[in-house]
Amino acid sequence: MQAELILDARNAVGESPVWNIQQQALYWADIPARRLHCWHAASGQSQSWQADEMLACIAHRADNKGWIGAMQSGIFDLQPQADGTLQSRLLANVNHSHADMRFNDGRCDRQGRFWVGSMLLDMAAGIPAGALYRFADGQLSQQLDGFIVPNGLGFSPNGRTLYLSDSHPSVQLIWAFDYDTDTATAHNRRVFVDMNHFPGRPDGAAVDADGCYWICGNDEGLIHRFTPQGKLDRSLAVPVKKPAMCAFGGADLSTLFVTSIRPGGDLSDQPLAGGVFALQPGVKGLPEPEFRG
Repeated sequence: MQAELILDARNAVGESPVWNIQQQALYWADIPARRLHCWHAASGQSQSWQADEMLACIAHRADNKGWIGAMQSGIFDLQPQADGTLQSRLLANVNHSHADMRFNDGRCDRQGRFWVGSMLLDMAAGIPAGALYRFADGQLSQQLDGFIVPNGLGFSPNGRTLYLSDSHPSVQLIWAFDYDTDTATAHNRRVFVDMNHFPGRPDGAAVDADGCYWICGNDEGLIHRFTPQGKLDRSLAVPVKKPAMCAFGGADLSTLFVTSIRPGGDLSDQPLAGGVFALQPGVKGLPEPEFRG
C-alpha cells in the first residue's frame, strides 16, 4: 500500500492529528516548534499559527468555538487568529512532578472529557515522572502516574476500554483498562500488546470503526493494526522512520493520516521526515470526539 505525501511539513515533532469534519481539514501540532497546523482537503492548501508554549495535543470544541490544547503549563482554550498567532487562554494550571516537563499525547474520551499524559523534556533520562490527567468540568486531575513517555491514548468505539502506552525503549508496552464512562475512571490495567515483540516503539494511536487499535511503530516506519484481542492484523509502511501519530479522516473517514518526526542528522535516506502522509487502509475510522467541557 502506497503512502501519499500530502504535505512536506518538515515538522520537528508532528503530533495530535485531528480531522475536522465540518471543515474537511486536518489539524495537528508541531510540539517543539510551538505551532498548530491545518491542511484543507479540497484545496490542498495549508496554514499554521504560532503558540506561546510547546503545544502537545488538541481537541476541537463541541460548541464550535475553536480548540482546547495541552501546552507546557496547563490546559488552554485556543483560538487561531488571522495574523498567524494562536490566541490562548488558560483553563487549568498543571503542577508537574518535576521541573522541565511538558504534556505529550492526549485526546477526548467518547463523552468529551479531555485526557492527556505528561513527560520529562529529557526523554533519555528514563525517569518515570510522567502522569495521565483528566480535564473535565473545569478541573484538571491526575489519574495515573509512573510513566516515562505516556502515549498511544485511545478509546474503544463504545468508550468502555481505554488504551495507553509507554514509548520509552525500556518499556514499550500498550495497556488496556476498563473505563467507567459515568465516573471517567480507568481500572483493571492489563498488558494489551508487548511491543518489544514487534518492530517499532509504540507512539500515537487511533481506533477504527471495527474497534481495532492502530499504533505508530516509531523508528521502524510502520503503523500496526491490532484487533481488540491484541493480535496483530496488519502493518502498513510510510517512507519515514518515525511516524508519530495516526488519525482517520477524509470525506467518509476511510483515510488514515500519519504525522511524523524530523530528527537531526543525515536525512538522505528519509528526506520526507516530518511530513504528513495519507493511507487508504480499507477500513473506516470514527469521528474524533470533541471537547464538551
